[in-house]
Amino acid sequence: MQQTPIAQAVTKASVPSLRSMHRRNDGGDSVAELRTGIKQLGEAFHEFKKSNDERLEKLSKGQGDPLLEGKVDELNKKLSDLEAFKKNTEETLKKKNRIGRSDADDADVEEHKKAFDGYLRKGREDGLRDLEVKAINLGTGEDGGFAVPEELDRNIAQLERDLSVMRTLANVISVGSEEYKRLVNTGGAASGWVGETDARPETAAPKLAQIAPFFGEIYANPAVTQKALDDIFFDVEAWLADELSWEFDEQEGGSFITGNGTNKPKGFLAYANSAVTDKVGTRPFGTLQFVTSGAAAALSNPDRLIDLIHSLKRGYRRNAVFLGNGLTLAALRKLKDNEGNYLWRPGLEAGEPGILLGYRYEEDEAMPDIAADSIPLAFGDFKRGYTIADVRGTRVLRDPFTNKPFVHFYTTKRVGGGVMDSLAIKLLKIAA
Repeated sequence: MQQTPIAQAVTKASVPSLRSMHRRNDGGDSVAELRTGIKQLGEAFHEFKKSNDERLEKLSKGQGDPLLEGKVDELNKKLSDLEAFKKNTEETLKKKNRIGRSDADDADVEEHKKAFDGYLRKGREDGLRDLEVKAINLGTGEDGGFAVPEELDRNIAQLERDLSVMRTLANVISVGSEEYKRLVNTGGAASGWVGETDARPETAAPKLAQIAPFFGEIYANPAVTQKALDDIFFDVEAWLADELSWEFDEQEGGSFITGNGTNKPKGFLAYANSAVTDKVGTRPFGTLQFVTSGAAAALSNPDRLIDLIHSLKRGYRRNAVFLGNGLTLAALRKLKDNEGNYLWRPGLEAGEPGILLGYRYEEDEAMPDIAADSIPLAFGDFKRGYTIADVRGTRVLRDPFTNKPFVHFYTTKRVGGGVMDSLAIKLLKIAA
């Protein structure tokens, strides 16, 4: 589809896609790129405000302008692309300065890693099962392939953390089995005032609840030719880690938000929700509170966003973030307060994120769009509110027979997720 002259002008400074940015081997001057990206971000925001102000002024006079609407939408998209570019470049710089961990001194781990490389390339299994048990203390799984080496498993998890928004926000733990459970205090302890010599009657004890993530098995089946595996310059472990992280991320990302808990994690939007506030004893534990948008099928009232923020207790607000998709962010960028100030502003310094009403906004496309009765926006301390539990032992089964000349690597891992503290996450529900 051919772009309009306005769209061509807006998008003339191309911005790489997120996956291409993640995969590139950045040998250029990342610091200079970051400065350029921040400069472009500031210029784009200035142009966005100017165009949106003009749009709002015309709307107030009943003079809708489709070309101006299109320009604002294109500038909105450019802001999102530049923010993604800035964030990715900052992560690249962090990784360059990160001190790596080496397992070179651990003979068992190194031996297991070499044997596993032979299994991936040639299908050699000699002694691999015994090395696997010695290196990572996992039981045998003859019907489920071989456990990947610790370093590769860690790399897959790190890549998933870089890709998955929920993994960067939530509490991520590694467990040995699906028996992980937590006891939480749901309140109920009683107390009272007494005089110096008054009797002290027994008070009610606190109520404890046992909670656990909902677990499921996730799989991926990437393929590569045997010719590529025979190439000694082909880094098979890096390729496998990259492919698995993308496949797992696409499957997991939605489940942490909307998953129903059946053979998969239970997303926080799948839990019961209620308009009842956090007053002790008025809302069942495990039920999330929502605030309504105040406008039918729209998100246009800044006061409701302030209500959403302050529905969260002060202790949780210290580390709270907004979570919504890109379309919701585009709508929020257009909002102003009563004094004409925009609610959202970009981060125009290195390491500074874009913020909405003073809090970071994270994009996740698994969040619903703005529509009647939907929940397009969440706000909270997700590290305290939601736990992701990875069961140690990602397993790989090599299959060179099903689809010659390709070798498939059927890979499975078990992961769980669930709300651990229903007071830590608040929802914004669009009025019907």
